[in-house]
Parts: sequence; C-alpha cells; structure tokens
Amino acid sequence: MRKSVRSKPTTTSIFPLYILCSLYVRIPTVSSGAVIMNTMISRRGPLLALAAVAEFFALTCLAATAAASGHAADRIVRLPGQPVVDFDMYSGYVTVEESAGRSLFYLLQEAPAEAQPAPLVLWLNGRPGCSSVAYGASEELGAFRIRPRGAGLFLNEYRWNKVANILFLDSPAGVGFSYTNTTSDLYTSGDNRTAHDSYTFLTKWFEKFPHYKYRDFYIAGESYAGHYVPELSQLVHRRNKGVEKPIINFKGFMVGNGLIDDYHDYLGTFEFWWNHGLVSDDTYRLLNDSCLHDSFVHPSPACDAAFNVSTEEQGNIDMYSVYTPTCNDTPSSSSSSASRRRPKGRYPWMTGSYDPCTEQYSTAYYNRRDVQTALHANVTGAIRASAMVAYGW
Repeated sequence: MRKSVRSKPTTTSIFPLYILCSLYVRIPTVSSGAVIMNTMISRRGPLLALAAVAEFFALTCLAATAAASGHAADRIVRLPGQPVVDFDMYSGYVTVEESAGRSLFYLLQEAPAEAQPAPLVLWLNGRPGCSSVAYGASEELGAFRIRPRGAGLFLNEYRWNKVANILFLDSPAGVGFSYTNTTSDLYTSGDNRTAHDSYTFLTKWFEKFPHYKYRDFYIAGESYAGHYVPELSQLVHRRNKGVEKPIINFKGFMVGNGLIDDYHDYLGTFEFWWNHGLVSDDTYRLLNDSCLHDSFVHPSPACDAAFNVSTEEQGNIDMYSVYTPTCNDTPSSSSSSASRRRPKGRYPWMTGSYDPCTEQYSTAYYNRRDVQTALHANVTGAIRASAMVAYGW
C-alpha cells in the first residue's frame, strides 16, 4: 500500500505569490495611489492620506493571500507534454474527514472564456474503485488523450469542457490520488460513506471556488456510478430542501451504462456473451443458474466459479470492445504494434482510430513524477483502479 502522506507545497509554488503581492501593491502607489493621496491631502490632510494608502496595501495583500489559500493555489500552470489550450485547469485535495485523514483529489477542466458562464458537471467513474482522473478525464470525456508510453498529451476532439466546466473526482479515498491515513477506510467505504464524503467534498469545494456557487450544477457518471450518482443526487436534493437559494444549484443527473439493477445487469451481460458466441450453451446456463440472484459486488462462490469458466472460454478478448484487438500486456505496447495486429478490411465500420492500449498510457503518464507535481498530487504513485476498495465494499 502506498504511503498516505500528502505532499507539501514547495517553496517555488509559494514564493511567486509573495512576489506578486509586493509588485501589485507597489504599482498603484505610483499611479492611482498618488491620485488618492493627493485627493486626501487636499481635503483631510497627510495623515489620513497615509492611512488610506496603508489600508489599500493591507486590503490588496489580504486579497492576494486569500486567493493563494483558495482556488488560485490549485491552478495548473501546465501539464507535461500539454498542447496550448484556451481554458484553465485546477487540481488538488479537499479534506473530507480530519480525524481519519481522508482527502479526495479533484481535477477541474474549465470551459473556455467564450462559453462562460457554463454549467458545472461533477463526473464520477465506477467499478467501485476506478479513478475518474485516469479514466474519465483521460480516456473518455476529458480535455486530453495520452500519447503512447505516457509521453505527452493531445486534445480530445469530443471533450465535454467545450460547453461545460467538468469536475473529475477520485472517490472514495484510496482511489487514484485520493488517500486516507486510516488503513481500515480502504476496506469499509461502501455506498453510504462514499455519498457523504462526496457531499462534504462539494460543500468545501464550493468554498474554495466561490464563483461557482449558485451555478447550474449536474452530477454524471458511468458503471458503478449508477449507485454513486443517484445516491449523491438524493443527498444534495435533501440538503437543499427548504433553502431558497442553495449554493449547490442542483439541476439534474446523468448515468451512462450504469450498474443499477444487479439481476438485469447479469441477465443482459450473459445473454450478450452467449449471443456473440463468447460462451458455450452449458456455460450460459451455468451463469444464469449461479449468478442471477447474486450481488454484483459480492457474488457467491458458485457465481465466482461460473465466471472463471466463462473467462477461460472467452480467451484474450476485450469484453468492453469485443470486435477490436486487445492491447499487448507488456508495458512497451505502442499504438504502432497495436495497429499491426488490427484487422484490415473485415470490419468496415471500424475507422482504425481505436487504440486498445490507452489504459497503459494513462498508468504511465500519471506515475510520472513531473506530472504528479504539476497536478499538486501525492508523489507516491497513482492507482487507476483500487482492488482493496472494491473487495472491501
């Protein structure tokens, strides 16, 4: 298990803020400050003029200090290998439970200035235990895609932050860059605590980003977020009841390919496998007999055994994309090697743009020390999907 010690701000990240405060204060003393002083001298004398200038200095420094302690300190200057963009990004931590040392990591990709004021969308990935930053932001709806071997980034043509401000949250603690200083937290997350931790995150995050208060707000996600999204939505809705103008201006939620009903999820999955010739008739019956009434997160030993049989029959197939090649399991995989194994001419609906190795690129990129530093993340390694969180659910 990686150490759960949050990285401290470096001198280089704090020092420019003090320089900025000093420069910002000195500039008005020559121009606008002199005008204020002259006006005050003519009316009430030099002492009041000096007091006014001193007050101006104090307010300016206080404002700069407040910005440094708020969202300004979380601004991403530039990610390694990032192309030039027309939007801002922020990332960092929000502590949701002081006594346990639980902190959740977020990444905000804002919409461009011309699209503002745009809605705010919270995105959650599922499993449970998968990172919204590694998956959602890097392989699905985020602003960037990652190049082979984690060498750099390129823009995602279909990024959602063209029209909305997208807030990716690694949840619960133990997923992605989110952490806890209490080991037992990794095995006792569950739906209820995850929803309440996410709600605590939101309330504190809006204090860090006050300009998003009262903004149209949506919650979205996929897979096990079929639990996360409606549960958090219900909690936000209940806390907003009776509040005339709630800070979290909740407008609705969206779920894609969500795990909501275990029975029908199993039923549809097994039929898909069988209809596509991925499992035999006998295994199809075995899966239905052993799993249909089981929990997806906590299947019975008999259901686990049936899944093992189906896995052997399926072989080396990507079950999320059965018509495309799988990635070579070695870390040295590249898009060029994948393209050599890609069938040509047999599947006319395939454009050839699909890269089955994106997971490996994401893992390589987020485990780069310079990337973690740029993200203000713990420099102890990233976890894409936490088995501990999933098994302890």
